Amino acid sequence: MREEITRAAQAPETTTAERKMGASETSIQCEDLGKPTAVSVDPAHRARVEKSLKRKLDWRCSLFILIYILNYLDRNNIASARLRGLQTDLNIDDTQYSTCLSILYIGYILMQVPSNILINRIERPSLYISSAMLLWGLISTLTGNTNNFTEMVIVRFFLGFVEAAFLPGALLIQSKWYTRRELATRNAVLFCGNIISNAFSALVGAGVLSNMQGVLGHAAWRWLFWIEGAATMTVAICAAFILPDLPHNSRGFTAEELEVAQLRMVEDVGEADVDGAGQGLFEGLVMAVRDPKIYIFTLFQTTLTLGLTFNAFFPTLTGTLGFDYVPTLLMSSPPWVLACVVSLINAWHADRTQEKFWHIVGPVVAGTAGFVICMATSDVAARYVALFLQASAYAGLIVSYSWISASFPRPPAKRAVAIALINAVSQLGNVAGSYVWDMGDDGFRRSYGVVTAMFGLTVAGAALFRAVLARLNRRLANRERAWDARPDVGERTAQMERLESPDEALRMRRGFRYLL
Repeated sequence: MREEITRAAQAPETTTAERKMGASETSIQCEDLGKPTAVSVDPAHRARVEKSLKRKLDWRCSLFILIYILNYLDRNNIASARLRGLQTDLNIDDTQYSTCLSILYIGYILMQVPSNILINRIERPSLYISSAMLLWGLISTLTGNTNNFTEMVIVRFFLGFVEAAFLPGALLIQSKWYTRRELATRNAVLFCGNIISNAFSALVGAGVLSNMQGVLGHAAWRWLFWIEGAATMTVAICAAFILPDLPHNSRGFTAEELEVAQLRMVEDVGEADVDGAGQGLFEGLVMAVRDPKIYIFTLFQTTLTLGLTFNAFFPTLTGTLGFDYVPTLLMSSPPWVLACVVSLINAWHADRTQEKFWHIVGPVVAGTAGFVICMATSDVAARYVALFLQASAYAGLIVSYSWISASFPRPPAKRAVAIALINAVSQLGNVAGSYVWDMGDDGFRRSYGVVTAMFGLTVAGAALFRAVLARLNRRLANRERAWDARPDVGERTAQMERLESPDEALRMRRGFRYLL
């Protein structure tokens, strides 16, 4: 059935008109007429099958939330450990501590694109991700055994190197199952793991750091790494049996559900979600780097990421309110709980309205207001409210990730590279952020000034990207009008556009438009 879906979507033997413009409707036939397919049955039955498919898929993908929580706990627990003597025990200064933070993102950046190219080509991505998770859990555990700056830097580098498999891989897997009209909400659920981890890590840190000091002769911050690393390895084993694979081979679904899963992706953009026969290993990379859109998106995603780097220093920023370390950790949680709620509502509304730009810019503006408040006043209540506004800015980042898949939908090899490349390069913002927040004098006002400027660039970059997509949508509309008026002119227009532009939208079915 998979091959039939692919042939129907690509239609290599159709007329020139269908090949250039795309069929207005997708037709799928099943050679085995003795078995009714999801296409041949009535719409009510199709709806029931699709509902069952999405229910199973949502349940299995919900494990990504827990994985993301552990991913961020293992990455950012160093911030909590810092409050309980990590710097003193390892004899590292503030600059060396910032290096320990930033080195993780070097490994993270280097591995993302190769990892996603591999995930796009293997049949069991669930085993790949669970294996990577098992390995980073082990590395995180070893962080508790470090004794000096050099050992900490080495462990943090390899932690980022292995963790790089998760986020772009999870985004790619979800983009292979969910349509563009569903992806923002599902990505929001995934990123709730990120947001919750910011709240949960503070609570776990408060519990471990206040109760484990001196247990078996070890510092409490070492126990923090050991406990969280062991939890990660346990979940990794379960993930191998729960996470979905691909719409044509995933376990736990009926044959009819898998057929509908593939059909949904064809209907979404008018092209099957499969790569061309004989496509080379790095062809997706070549297609991605030839597309000018990817550079604009990468630019504003990087500035957005830099603006959000306050999350790695959130306990420290909360500490500027003047409380002890346990109250500080506990007060760090509520802003992230609110951010999770705001993110879900914002993403749901983005899917409902099929709009991206304002659902990114709105939270960014709210976060900017939080930055300005922290620069303008020393009032404890006002600064704490500002932390809530800052955390809510994460809602914009979540929608931006769904905008990647919607803006680079086919072929999957290009989408895989686009997701990984944009996410990888944007991590340079985290590298820079490690030093931006090193300017701790006077309530971090200079640091807040830098991230405020970054959010301004984010809004400008997103506006430029939206304008580029709007221009492409106008070209698509003009081509369709030319085709309706004179098919020969329409065909020549399609041929010229395909030669002059690397944009795959010009090859898709009639009616396809980018989401703005």
